Amino acid sequence: MLTTSTPNTLSHAFKEWAVAVKALEIGKTIMLLRKGGIHEVDGRFTVAHEKVVLYPTYEHQKPSLLKSEYADGVCQLSSVEYQEIDKNIKNIKNMSQISSWAEITDIFVVHDELKVKALLKFHIWNEHFISDRLKWKPRQPLYILLLRAYKLPKIQEIPNFPEYNGCKSWIDLTQEIDLRGSELALPQTTYNQKVTEIRAVLSESINQ
Repeated sequence: MLTTSTPNTLSHAFKEWAVAVKALEIGKTIMLLRKGGIHEVDGRFTVAHEKVVLYPTYEHQKPSLLKSEYADGVCQLSSVEYQEIDKNIKNIKNMSQISSWAEITDIFVVHDELKVKALLKFHIWNEHFISDRLKWKPRQPLYILLLRAYKLPKIQEIPNFPEYNGCKSWIDLTQEIDLRGSELALPQTTYNQKVTEIRAVLSESINQ
């Protein structure tokens, strides 16, 4: 349940593939990997907020970059389909469905390819994704984010405004998302254990 220090509402949102948001919600992972998006400030990734609404995106999901157990469930849409489809994903061109939020508890900056590959079992992406991320903007590090996810008691639908679109990580929603009644995706002890395991893999990077 929410702590007394947690606000009742949030409007800061973090964009991520819908398949990754789902994995966070059901406790399959606590990790996201990031470099700067096209529309990031100076093209570099920064963590703008500690507590964020998880905003699922669909348009650029690529099954070829996911482990098989996650790739099979991806709804991959072309740009045209993304604008037209309403039937299988409810009103996707006009509305977004928000079902979770998260606290970003740990941030690691990693340059070492071996370290990144050692994290494979902790996230949903495959070796192709890792290779792709490392080759893109090779002088920039990879950011490892650990998120304590919370599931909302019910889905909240919000308008999908044009300013939310684009290759950017952070958006400010025009309306607040009600967090009251949220439940942890993982028990706190389980989450702490996973963080400890990841820290052990990244220990050299932490000490740099």
